[in-house]
Amino acid sequence: MALCAARLSAAQHPTARPNLVLVFPDQMRAQAMGFMGADKVRTPRLDAFAAEARAFTQAVSNYPVCSPFRAILMSGALPWVSGVTGNCVSTEQRRGPELRADLDCWSDVLSRAGYDLCYIGKWHLDAPHRPWIPTSNNRGDKKWNEWCPPERRHGFNRWHAYGTYDNHLRPMYWDTEADRDGFRYVDAWGPEHEADRAIAFLRETKGPFALVVSMNPPHTGYKLVPERYKKRYAGLDPTTLASGDYPPAGTPMGDHFRENIGLYLAAVEGVDEQFGRILDALAETGHTEDTIVLFCSDHGCCLGAHGLPAKNNPFEESMRIPCLIRWPGHIAPRQDAGLVDAFDLAPTLLGLLSQPIPAHMVGRNLAPYLLGQTGTDLSDPRLYFHLAGGAVVDAFPTLPVLLGPDAPKKGLRSGKRGLRGATTKAVFVYDAKSRSLGAALWDLASDPHETRNLAAERPTLLAAQRAMLKSRLAAIGDPFAQLL
Repeated sequence: MALCAARLSAAQHPTARPNLVLVFPDQMRAQAMGFMGADKVRTPRLDAFAAEARAFTQAVSNYPVCSPFRAILMSGALPWVSGVTGNCVSTEQRRGPELRADLDCWSDVLSRAGYDLCYIGKWHLDAPHRPWIPTSNNRGDKKWNEWCPPERRHGFNRWHAYGTYDNHLRPMYWDTEADRDGFRYVDAWGPEHEADRAIAFLRETKGPFALVVSMNPPHTGYKLVPERYKKRYAGLDPTTLASGDYPPAGTPMGDHFRENIGLYLAAVEGVDEQFGRILDALAETGHTEDTIVLFCSDHGCCLGAHGLPAKNNPFEESMRIPCLIRWPGHIAPRQDAGLVDAFDLAPTLLGLLSQPIPAHMVGRNLAPYLLGQTGTDLSDPRLYFHLAGGAVVDAFPTLPVLLGPDAPKKGLRSGKRGLRGATTKAVFVYDAKSRSLGAALWDLASDPHETRNLAAERPTLLAAQRAMLKSRLAAIGDPFAQLL
């Protein structure tokens, strides 16, 4: 089925403006790209693309879990400004967070500028509500999946997407004109089907256009990968496939790693192949030179490292993400070890597209740096966030806000904040039940797999990191600063 015709006329699309393609797999860690020299995975298209792009090798997810990162990517806003302080999940008792409809995203800006906007794949920025969508992931205690009505699509005039649904071999979608009951299933692997839809869009759009392809793999379930990719990793010793410090066999997370690392990398290889098909379609339609292409992910995956199965933690396997951006003739290709994060993406994209940047976008516009117009110091440590459920929503009734000295007892049950620098990472953990503040400090240069917490051994460095973090959090109105 072809995508619905855009509601914008060709006359509204001057061809001089650059286009944008954002390809965005879920839960893909930076280590899982061949050119990074870490996980033993085949990613020939990403490796070739990295040689043509600015490849940020130290990019991080500030809030490494699905919905919060997606809200940062789209809006550039702090979590308590966007409304997405945790995953967009609801329970029988409470409706979860969701992206504010009245907050300008980069896509809203492009829509007003006359761009043809197409979103394909996973969205996960709406709160499920009664009556629950009758899908399997809405039958448990937590409800995950929800339709995004047109007024909440932030300017996207073409839509082939879903909230969140993890059956990668039979994904489900709402099309542009479908109502809430009008979802349908597709008997195909999600990334391949979504690449098909992206190619169809590229062949029919009159531009200028912005296309998002949000693939779910290599997110769980890991087994839901076509056999042609699985067999490339079958029979290999799993301990040879990934860098990191993994538990031994016979432990829960050691077994988890051994059972799933090959499947995870198989999905990554499949994503690589489908990304390549989209790049080929750009070339076929004559849009390679006039299109900015960004490849990134929302977070990584521990896969058993540090005794953890997945994400939402400050370890490198969870925080480090791909971030490759190409614009031939404009962005000089090279590997770049500068520290960049999720907050930088939205303002940078708008800067590259010569569009206004909303004031709530707190990240840096790196367009002048990428275009070689100015030097920029990218050594400043990046913030790490973990907000603690609904209690944190209650702690942010208005903005800007710095709560009084009793606020931690009343508003914050727990949470984490940290700084991720080039060689040092410090994370502080507040437990309101015991009213205690714990800390972790890692030397990434000498201990890249973060096996040794140096907080007790290096109190002077820890104190300096704590002071820097307190100042940074106070400046953005985060009440966690009161705990430091």
